[in-house]
Amino acid sequence: MSARWITAVLDTTISGGWAVARCSEGFLVDDNGALFPRDWLKRQELDVLCEHGIGHFDGQPVFLLELRSPQAVAGCSWRGLRQFMLEGDFDTYKILGYAAQIGTWAREHRFCGSCGQPMTQVHWERAMYCAPCDLRNYPRISPSMIVLITRGDEILLARSPRFVTGVYSTLAGFAEPGESAEDCLVREVREEVAIEVRNIQYVGSQCWPFPHSMMLGFHAEYAGGEIVMQPDEIEDAQWFRVDALPPLPAGRSIARYLIDLYVARRLGLQEPVLLK
Repeated sequence: MSARWITAVLDTTISGGWAVARCSEGFLVDDNGALFPRDWLKRQELDVLCEHGIGHFDGQPVFLLELRSPQAVAGCSWRGLRQFMLEGDFDTYKILGYAAQIGTWAREHRFCGSCGQPMTQVHWERAMYCAPCDLRNYPRISPSMIVLITRGDEILLARSPRFVTGVYSTLAGFAEPGESAEDCLVREVREEVAIEVRNIQYVGSQCWPFPHSMMLGFHAEYAGGEIVMQPDEIEDAQWFRVDALPPLPAGRSIARYLIDLYVARRLGLQEPVLLK
């Protein structure tokens, strides 16, 4: 984690600090970025659904204002989180990625899933509480396995119909209840391309707020079988040589890191660093 950004549960009754504003269209930005003086932002008469203290940036408290709907603010516009991931400062992306997860969780847990009564925000921990049910809800983390399958100087890459035109990436999928990470990986590979793998090696992880994902990254060796693409999920899957690759995912993603790391090792290049 960056030393500049540290997550924390903060008291929203205090004044001062920085704030970000979020709605269905993304985050409010001006020429200076997405972090605003909190007291100024709260004077803009925004329709705030809830407020959460989310951490410290360079030692200063940061708060999230989750809005009910988009609103016009003079000199400002709205920008989606993915654009920050691809183009912005990575420290800012870390703040906004965390804010997006907390905002989504807070919005989706305003009412108890058991009795339907309004839930209240717990001020000393990241939780929403239903007093009649004595039930607490915490932010959800969904583990997902992402794997680069290798065969010597070849790697298996695939295309989903949802990808940017021409881009190929690694295989990935969410864990089912009762599965280990390795079980999930083997199942997802079988489902998506119908091949078998061996020598599964954990490489690293990356939080992925689309939505609430913890991506666990692996390398795995090809063990057998012919590629058979899963209908509606995979529109193309091929073996590519490490020196002749197609267009790849964004450089900051764990998918790209898994690819770049293996290519660097095969070609004797400097190994990349995974941004976390």
